[in-house]
Amino acid sequence: MNMKNQALWHPVTQMKELEEHPLLNIRSGKGIYIYDDDGKSYIDAISSWWTNIFGHANPRITKALCTQAAKLEHVMFAGVTHEPAEELAARLVAMTPNELSRVFFAGDGASAVEVAMKMSYGYRQNTGQPEKTKFVGLSDGYHGDTLGALSICGHDFFSDMYRSIMPENISVTGPDCYRCPYGKTRETCSAECFEHMEKTLEERGHEITAVFVEPLAQGAGGWRFYSPIYLKKLRECTLKHDVHLCFDEIAVGFGRLGTMFAMDKAGVTPDFVTLSKSITSGTMALSVVMTTDAVYDSFYGDFGDMKAFMHSHTYTGNPLACAVANETLTIFEEENVLETNKPKYEHMRRCTHEKFAGHKNVGEIRSMGFITCIELVEDPATKKPFDWKKRTAFRIYQKALKRGALLRNLGDCIYFLPPYIITEDEITELVDIAYAATVEILGE
Repeated sequence: MNMKNQALWHPVTQMKELEEHPLLNIRSGKGIYIYDDDGKSYIDAISSWWTNIFGHANPRITKALCTQAAKLEHVMFAGVTHEPAEELAARLVAMTPNELSRVFFAGDGASAVEVAMKMSYGYRQNTGQPEKTKFVGLSDGYHGDTLGALSICGHDFFSDMYRSIMPENISVTGPDCYRCPYGKTRETCSAECFEHMEKTLEERGHEITAVFVEPLAQGAGGWRFYSPIYLKKLRECTLKHDVHLCFDEIAVGFGRLGTMFAMDKAGVTPDFVTLSKSITSGTMALSVVMTTDAVYDSFYGDFGDMKAFMHSHTYTGNPLACAVANETLTIFEEENVLETNKPKYEHMRRCTHEKFAGHKNVGEIRSMGFITCIELVEDPATKKPFDWKKRTAFRIYQKALKRGALLRNLGDCIYFLPPYIITEDEITELVDIAYAATVEILGE
């Protein structure tokens, strides 16, 4: 089929390539599985872009959605409020550090990042610090595809085309524990790599309003995990230079790293946290920005002060999304999810090491909570990567599809980020499929 005649335009997809690799046409989903038009099942190994934590067609989530739809599907959120949003805000405040006392709803992850950027910038304008206009992001970091969010991403792949229309912000070399230039390991280092950020804040802190990081795990960068010491140093340094710290927990919030939030695991409280993806169990689009009283108060004043935070989305605080988010939190509480997850992700870590460790092209196997990532390289001894044009992991992804697993690779990293409801036997099956696909492409 000539894809020039295709009406649908898919994201991060070269449409012409679909002439050789046709789209997977999904009809339905149930539990950890999705089903194509022929009824063939595929393990959703990446939780449908890291969202579907309690499985497809979850009966509790479905019931909450239908119950809310019968009462109120949507209402504007400016000058109006409703119980699902108020309940969700109160619950989020109760489960996060005391400093994060204010909740603002947005539509998706990138929108939440844009909101946090505007709040930080507005705080500076409202408090007499107009010189603080710059934002800082880490190399290989990812925060979304809107122009503001792109300006603090570290992936030229996403942003090069739009550089001339993006805000000019600051990129700092971040942690790379697999290829550590200091010869350290993430388990024993003192985050020596923080020197790059420290130098930037020392030299340019007077013009910086906020630093954005993905705490402990850089997702789109290939699930790069790094030491919490880096975040502790970052918190200390940002406080020293009166710079806001924002944790982008869109990918890792709600139990993915083993604790409810990455900030819990790191023992660090930021000035902003952005949340999305798993908050609705992959059912509805919703994102959240949480921040402090200090930021909130900077916008608080009389009508004539013109301080109000002038930002809105049509579906801000959507009742359906808030209702399923509340049910998601209830499932966490009633089913003790964080505890029941532990033996599963430990099994996933062990199983992956048993299969993949020692393979001639496995550079590193890294795990944290319910994420395990395998970085494939041409030469593990030198850590030399494959030529990206070979698309090694993409070809493994294609072979895994034929065997019944949806593995969306990140460069030459393949990873497991399945729904929490997966069983140990299903984890074993998933790893077996991934290994068989790897051997088919690379040999033993």
